[in-house]
Amino acid sequence: MSETVAVAGSGTIATGLAVTAARHADVVLWARSEASAARAKAAIEKQAAKLEVDAARVDVVTELSELGRGSIVVEAVAEDPEVKAVVLGELVAVAGPDAILASTTSSLSIEKLGEATGAPERFVGLHVFNPVPKMKLVELVFPAAATDATKDRVRALVELWEKVAVEVPDTPGFVVNKLLFPYLFSAVELQEQTGVSPADIDTAMTLGTGQPMGPFALLDFVGLDVSKAIGEVIGAPIPASLDALVDAGKLGRKSGEGFLDWRK
Repeated sequence: MSETVAVAGSGTIATGLAVTAARHADVVLWARSEASAARAKAAIEKQAAKLEVDAARVDVVTELSELGRGSIVVEAVAEDPEVKAVVLGELVAVAGPDAILASTTSSLSIEKLGEATGAPERFVGLHVFNPVPKMKLVELVFPAAATDATKDRVRALVELWEKVAVEVPDTPGFVVNKLLFPYLFSAVELQEQTGVSPADIDTAMTLGTGQPMGPFALLDFVGLDVSKAIGEVIGAPIPASLDALVDAGKLGRKSGEGFLDWRK
């Protein structure tokens, strides 16, 4: 069946997901305010132009009820279990009875989020990676109650997007973040202990291991607030310098400053 994707959220993951889905079908994206909607629309137009996608296929709205047009309704708001639970409860109220409900959470319990919808049989964790239009991996996490029909529809959608699905267990951080963030935090701890600059550690890791991005650039790219939230969920100790940057509002690339200076 042809799926119409509806996205709740206006941040980087939400807009990237909207552009990805717009390659194949019309998309509805909900933002909380007119200001958020304007920023989301600008981000979508910028990404769509680079990828030769018709940005007009994404309808940016501020009325939550408009998401009822989607056959797959995806929550892509802040990585906070209480915030996500509230939004998912609102989504199930506006979504059609056959609509699949999904969350882009990168670390939270899919069973608990599924319970928040009251419809775990048609719920899925759809962990896409930033930048969504370019990154091929999607971690799929199904709650125990998910039906075969739900699983088949989600697998087919990921294949349509020309991405690779890996079905992972419902454990904090799933697979990628469970393994990745202890490494990233160990780089921060090394910097704290030795005084080697974040830029030099990044250079060592990119040139020495062939990684496309060093640990500090990656933390800044993810967002230091998001990185901290993931660390808390998976039980990884948060380095003091990362905590201090978050408290100072220096969240990485999105704020212009983090471990590195992105204002250039």
